[in-house]
Amino acid sequence: QVQLIESGGGLVQAGGSLRLSCAASGRTFSGYAMGWFRRAPGKERELVASINWSGSSTFHADSVKGRFTISRDNAKNTVYLQMNTLKPEDTAVYYCAAARGNGYYYTPKALGEYDYWGQGTQVTVSS
Repeated sequence: QVQLIESGGGLVQAGGSLRLSCAASGRTFSGYAMGWFRRAPGKERELVASINWSGSSTFHADSVKGRFTISRDNAKNTVYLQMNTLKPEDTAVYYCAAARGNGYYYTPKALGEYDYWGQGTQVTVSS
């Protein structure tokens, strides 16, 4: 079992920045690929970014590429999402998730690939 707790959400003006953190406890953190998802009001949950177990391979959705960066610190059992140049359309609840390792460069992209989920943190971007 892996427990995930997100933090760092809040209210920010358009163009601003936030850094989300997701602290993991339980089984060996480095054994999991990690992802950040978001769900905006009235929309489906969508992948924002994912990262392999070591941090050497990442994936970012086109909508956030160049603005958001996923990273991890296995010594701290934490995955981060640095969000810059935020836009009102980035407003959503952001969730981190963990997927059991499946290859060195594994960066899971589908909801069904993830085994554990956090409770989410709200990000609101005002115009």
